[in-house]
Amino acid sequence: MNDRNITGFDRIIGQLDQALHTVFGPPPPAGRSNPAAPKSDPSLSAAERELSGRLMRINHVGEICAQALYQGQAMTARLPEVRGKMEQAAQEENDHLAWTGQRIRELGAHVSYLNPLWYTGAFTIGAVAGAIGDKWSLGFVAETEKQVVEHLSEHLQQLPTADEKSRAILEQMRNDESHHATVAIESGAATLPEPVRQLMQVASKIMTRTAYWV
Repeated sequence: MNDRNITGFDRIIGQLDQALHTVFGPPPPAGRSNPAAPKSDPSLSAAERELSGRLMRINHVGEICAQALYQGQAMTARLPEVRGKMEQAAQEENDHLAWTGQRIRELGAHVSYLNPLWYTGAFTIGAVAGAIGDKWSLGFVAETEKQVVEHLSEHLQQLPTADEKSRAILEQMRNDESHHATVAIESGAATLPEPVRQLMQVASKIMTRTAYWV
């Protein structure tokens, strides 16, 4: 089926299907092997296992939001090439979603109970950003990924030293997110106003602190 045969209703159904798979799973299989696979399963204390589980839950929420943001932006993007970049980024983020979900299960933790809320909010923000204009949508991607890289660096410092599996996942995620930011900038991303960047930081802190516990 080509783009000329896809109706608006088709896109809505596709978005609903994507949302259900993202929030309630299982997500589509990862396109790349899990970077944690070659690492040995560490012997962690109960406190270390709990900490790693909470940190991985935060990053899993981040991937839920990333999927929603990119899908929302792709739906309202005006230029086909921008829509394609958003959809490609969402596919790459799916790897992160699968990896973090698997690691959470291995640690005996649970995903956030608020995932439907996180997805709905992020999708709405993404759709609004895409509707405002492609250069602003790309600017939103660049700033989002920049902040995600900073969060991942903080989590890598907080992880128990022995948890090599979680560390391998977060390091690969950090590399990918940095690449996504670079692609957005090279594609013509506009620099967001400082008040918008600060608001994004506040929203991110609320999400991470809530996901740490719930």
